[in-house]
Amino acid sequence: MAHRWVDVHGLRLHCVEAGTGPLVVLLHGFPEFWYAWRHQIPALADAGYRVVAPDLPGYNTSDKPPRVRDYRPRVLAREVADLILALGAGSATVAGHDWGGGLAWLLAMHHPERVQRLVVLNAPHPIRLLKSLRSPRQLRRSWYILAFQAPWLPERLMAARDFQALRRALRQQPTRPGAFTAQDIDRYVAAAAQPGALRAAINYYRAAFRANPLAQVHSLRRVDTPTLIIWGEQDRYLGRELAEPDRAWVSDVRVEWIAEASHWVQADAPERVNQLMVDFLLEHMDS
Repeated sequence: MAHRWVDVHGLRLHCVEAGTGPLVVLLHGFPEFWYAWRHQIPALADAGYRVVAPDLPGYNTSDKPPRVRDYRPRVLAREVADLILALGAGSATVAGHDWGGGLAWLLAMHHPERVQRLVVLNAPHPIRLLKSLRSPRQLRRSWYILAFQAPWLPERLMAARDFQALRRALRQQPTRPGAFTAQDIDRYVAAAAQPGALRAAINYYRAAFRANPLAQVHSLRRVDTPTLIIWGEQDRYLGRELAEPDRAWVSDVRVEWIAEASHWVQADAPERVNQLMVDFLLEHMDS
């Protein structure tokens, strides 16, 4: 795997790249970085693809725009679209997990010319997510989203005691023992400890809510890109009912359930996720 910097209209993004062939872009979630895809990068490269996993804006060593509004979802999706062009491709297969999955959905809606195929891991369709926040049950699961709206305090709490909260989540929440090794957890902590990284990561949530997401539902467009959803059923943050989108929102979609996996599905069941992704790419090779 090679490390490189890619300039997107003055924003320097750190990327990890492997393989040659059609482009696959992998978008990580919160509170991760490119390393979230450590099991998928070599598998996809071996299958004949050029794989690029960026640190999204604000994360790890990528540039960290200073303002909350710099992290509005539509802004970030446009930057991913521009990243694909900066990588020398007109379009790519785009896969995203968690926040990266949310950006992948928006990319397919608002920049469909950049997305050949879409793979989403444990990230609900935006309309499904917004509607779910009216449910007391899902609100209890998503309490941290509301907590993140407070200024400065969430960053302080997450960083306290050498990032104890992050370490605990990565030790206790995966279902597969050893899904995150001690060395893996240290790498996640080192990425989160980069100057400004934790604030930037939490600004994703602040920016999304300041943009009045409920008012933006009508601007969301149908996704006609061939779409694969992979869902770990033991997700503590997102209910199983959020996995499958309405066919009026996504015209060509298949959902694959992994019963034994948690929210961290690509770490809990890496071989299964790898096989599902490779099979889907081969099935839609000419899409």
